[in-house]
Amino acid sequence: MARFTFRLPDIGEGIAEAEIVAWHVAVGDRVEEDQNLADMMTDKATVEMESPVSGTIVEVAGEVGEMVPIGAALVVIETEAAEAVGSEEVAEQIEAENPGVEEVAAPAPEKVAAQSLPPVAAPHPGPLPGGEREAQAAPVSREHRALASPAVRARAKELGVDLSQVRAAEGDRIRHADLDAYLRYGSAQGYTSDAPRAWADESVRVIGMRRRIAENMAAAKRNIPHFTYVDEIDVTALEAMRGDLNAHRGDRPKLTLLPFLIVAMCRTLPDFPMLNARYDDEAGVVTRSGRVHCGMATQTPAGLTVPVIRDAQDRNVWQLAAEITRLAEAARAGTIRSEEMGSGTITVTSLGPLGGIATTPVINRPEVAIVGPNKIVERPVFRGDDIVRAKLMNLSISCDHRVVDGWDAASFVQALRTYLETPVLLFAS
Repeated sequence: MARFTFRLPDIGEGIAEAEIVAWHVAVGDRVEEDQNLADMMTDKATVEMESPVSGTIVEVAGEVGEMVPIGAALVVIETEAAEAVGSEEVAEQIEAENPGVEEVAAPAPEKVAAQSLPPVAAPHPGPLPGGEREAQAAPVSREHRALASPAVRARAKELGVDLSQVRAAEGDRIRHADLDAYLRYGSAQGYTSDAPRAWADESVRVIGMRRRIAENMAAAKRNIPHFTYVDEIDVTALEAMRGDLNAHRGDRPKLTLLPFLIVAMCRTLPDFPMLNARYDDEAGVVTRSGRVHCGMATQTPAGLTVPVIRDAQDRNVWQLAAEITRLAEAARAGTIRSEEMGSGTITVTSLGPLGGIATTPVINRPEVAIVGPNKIVERPVFRGDDIVRAKLMNLSISCDHRVVDGWDAASFVQALRTYLETPVLLFAS
């Protein structure tokens, strides 16, 4: 018998450490080659770590939520080989092939505080708050393992759902919609009208994507002096045009308000370069971009992510609508690529039909501005001496007051108003 030390490989350029977001094995488990050991989250993605050898787990490096440095021991496996080996001998093969790696979108913070971790910690599972122990799924062979993203697996685990019992609506991969359908129609855990009025208290560890979001939001509010400006836009003509275009769209995607807003922003931002920028506050440098890489705040089952529409200034409303749909679906399904995240120059956030009267969105650091359209409402307004029916929408913008003045924000929104209230200008050269 011999021991194989599997060290955390280099899973991303510039990545110094990764967070354990899920264990799929425990000490004493028998594992086969290519079986998933753990899900590790970096600054940009969640990656499945697969065993290069078969054997028995004898040591694991810490608990869910802890950080593991690149190159540190992740697991130690007892094998039937004649001599002890180390993962350095197969590192190149792991990084080159790494079969089955799946990525899940995560907010892209500019910096993550480094944490030290001993190469090998106490065996997992360890004690959780309240003396409880985290439940571990029994190891299964790879050929019988349901295909699903780490986000879907984590959610199923929290709900106590065996993914082998869930049917995929399309292809072999189980998605969140399939899990929802199973809970609603395929199990005894579905909704019932006589739900209790009270429920048990629950302690939930803030780990993985939720921790990244918490860190990002805290850093943004701690470091950025926010101010928010809100103005009312009459979108009656825009909504009429949108309805006409959708009625004759053919095979093209259905248009929402967002593509029109992004086109208006792209036409307006050249006159307000201080808003389409990124601020490196440590270096004291503001980089004003000549391209619009528009972040799109997207709610997913795993939390808020911000995929980026690259070179939005080169796309028309139909192309933007298609890209918005593609990125949103990929983010919610957990299939979005790490290169489609981060490095935005300005962000748009919308609650869609939930709307709200006004929002005060938090800036996606290190950007300096974020725009938030609110719910469209129909109200009577005065047009001269007449009272007419109009569709109105409040538009919010939050800015970094260190580099953007209130006058700039207000002037920018007034310029947007011109395009949104006279939408034919959006199509003028």
